[in-house]
Amino acid sequence: MTKVSVILPVYNVGRYLDETFASLLGQTLREIEIIVVNDGSTDNSEEIIKKYAAADKRIRLISQENKGQAAARNVGLGVATGIYVYFMDADDTISPEALETCFRYAILRDADICAFDGDIVYEEGARPISWDYKQCRFMRENRLYYGREWIEDMLSHDRFNSVVWLYLISKRLLYLSGVKFHEGIIHEDELFTVRAFMETKRVVCLQKSFVQHRIRSGSTMGSGFTKRNIDCYITVASEILYRNSCSTTRKYLRFMLPKVFYTAHQIPLKQKFGVFARATIKGLLWYIGLKSILVFWFKRKRERC
Repeated sequence: MTKVSVILPVYNVGRYLDETFASLLGQTLREIEIIVVNDGSTDNSEEIIKKYAAADKRIRLISQENKGQAAARNVGLGVATGIYVYFMDADDTISPEALETCFRYAILRDADICAFDGDIVYEEGARPISWDYKQCRFMRENRLYYGREWIEDMLSHDRFNSVVWLYLISKRLLYLSGVKFHEGIIHEDELFTVRAFMETKRVVCLQKSFVQHRIRSGSTMGSGFTKRNIDCYITVASEILYRNSCSTTRKYLRFMLPKVFYTAHQIPLKQKFGVFARATIKGLLWYIGLKSILVFWFKRKRERC
């Protein structure tokens, strides 16, 4: 019986895969499957994956044309057989006991989601981020939370970590709720995680750091903020309101969108008009707030020396 399905989208990360597979194959939980979706890589990623798949039958390779991380994750989810799923970034590593500890605790509490913490590893040239992945210190390990309650409690501490690699998630929850990744955008985690939490009444956490998350110079988090970033955040916000509009999600948007538009002051002025018009049409200005709107329009981008 497969206890955990690890879903690993891969795109041109060949130089990291040996570390990634070492951490997965070293898991103390042996009843896992590793579904690797090669999303049209043009480097040596597929060759490396095939080498590991030939040596360990728990590894399954699926190759497709490049469709983006969200599509790759959905493909992996569609064939997963585990009781729980874990969505892992292909350049990250996880501690040897991570999957076993989370799986056992989730089963013990009959939880749909088990949350935990992560550490940051910066690659040379990557821009530092202004947040961390230490969320569980604000919650109690011996509590069972409603998903809405978890979001509300996190927002009361001015945070909510939406990245999917901080959660072990019941496949049953995703199947019954129909939650999957929105394809064609970046920042898809912001939508997926909020929707998953809104669909469950059984969330637990472990105050342990299990994942080592790499910030690369060319990654979504390690590169500069562009029009594509803000366009995708607007899509995320619109989808949240369409699918789960309530006091909790509206509070989340009042937490997320001001930060997005504050950061978006750095995009070129000629791009701001279309972005702002779209946010207005979608009814998002109230969530953004006056301060961030003023910063968006009038703060100049700081030049880098």
